[in-house]
Amino acid sequence: MPHSPVVIGVDSSTQSTKALFADAVTGRTLAVGRSPHRVDGSGGARESDPEQWWHALREAVAAGLKESGAPASAVLGLAVAGQQHGLVVLGRDRRPLRPALLWNDTRSAPQAAALTAALGGPAAWTTRTGSVPVAAVTAAKWRWLRENDPSAAERCTAVRLPHDFLTERLTGVAVTDPGDASGTGWYSTATGAYDPEILQLLDLAPELLPTVAPTGGTRVGSLTAEAAEALGLPPTVAVAAGTGDNMSAAVGLGLGGAGLLDHPVLSLGTSGTVFAATRTRPDNPALNGFASADGHHLPLACTLNCTLAVDRIATLLGLDRDDAAPGGEAVLLPYLDGERTPDLPSASGLLTGLRHTTTPRQLLGAAYEGAVFTVLRALDEVLDACALDPASPTAASRPLRLIGGGAQGRTWVETVRRLSGRPLVLPTGTELVALGAAALAASAATGDDPVALAQEWGAGRGTELPPVERDLAAWERIGSVLDRAFRA
Repeated sequence: MPHSPVVIGVDSSTQSTKALFADAVTGRTLAVGRSPHRVDGSGGARESDPEQWWHALREAVAAGLKESGAPASAVLGLAVAGQQHGLVVLGRDRRPLRPALLWNDTRSAPQAAALTAALGGPAAWTTRTGSVPVAAVTAAKWRWLRENDPSAAERCTAVRLPHDFLTERLTGVAVTDPGDASGTGWYSTATGAYDPEILQLLDLAPELLPTVAPTGGTRVGSLTAEAAEALGLPPTVAVAAGTGDNMSAAVGLGLGGAGLLDHPVLSLGTSGTVFAATRTRPDNPALNGFASADGHHLPLACTLNCTLAVDRIATLLGLDRDDAAPGGEAVLLPYLDGERTPDLPSASGLLTGLRHTTTPRQLLGAAYEGAVFTVLRALDEVLDACALDPASPTAASRPLRLIGGGAQGRTWVETVRRLSGRPLVLPTGTELVALGAAALAASAATGDDPVALAQEWGAGRGTELPPVERDLAAWERIGSVLDRAFRA
């Protein structure tokens, strides 16, 4: 009996690669193969060898294929969603010249500030690209590379994002999509193309960059013979343009033109992220005005310090991660790696408000509160970018979808409920980045709309939690400390 058609969605993240095998019709997850990544660097440095991403992709696909029980011949399509912003520089042999600079490498903060000023300030950047350069943005990393590793910059014959690098290794085609491209700092969401003036400012030749496909679900080719042999798949497998991880998560949730618009999402992972899919082009320097994978917009704010930072505080206190209580008078801002939102790349963790009665459990609870407050404060900006008044009953009653590893943790969920006062939805889908990539893969293979497919698959639906009374005292206390401590 022939096997149902299968698609593969790859989530190549900071820490690992996941290859999700899904039924192309129902979206049912058949298997998830996994392989870890290594991140090197100390201080502000965060680097990875891109070749390990390719090795991990091969391992994850092999593991998923074996676990799924599907024959290789059943696989119709494949798409890669990757960590955003990373800078990959390739030589003439299309191999990396050096380790990739990752999104959370903060050494490029001075270059980001210099670029912002060189174009005329934050408003000028927002008008062109939708976003103001910060240390995470690829443009700042390219400027850092030219200043600190000029030999690699001079020998570079191709500049890629992490997901572009893998898509090219799969197909031999140099291509990206509007979603991931919009995180580079040199792609204009106003024109839908690379910005020639910014490229000139960066001294970045346009021929070094990949072509931009219309959407992340666009079929850009099939597996090369070499890639097909390495993955154990037929060369007929359709490969999509793919996208960035946040854009892929939005697809997996069914957010976009064919699905839910202006519905906010909070992702609790290594970073804390809040975003929504909208038809309105964002024009707010406080946000990343990204494009979405399906041709719309994805206003987004991202914090550096989320689950890993809070886990580090738990380790220092000798507590389990859920052995926490509300912080009381204590305020702990866990900015252990600097911070991206607000833009404080040189910040460190801050603890204040200690009393004789303060307990270790309250200190851990204060770390949760500090991390959650930081990303929730950006939620109002995202809602405003969607043309919603954050204080209106319409916006306040709109459920906040909670995803990421933290959404599986009791204390994370309860802290978000208490500080937001909003209804929550905990989607049934847990590998939403990979599932979104699977929908893009299905789109490449069939021509169907990927957001509509994901809506049919239903991963964005899940457990609904009613709102609880908002803890305004904690909210105001944390906000007051943050504003006083880091006032310009």
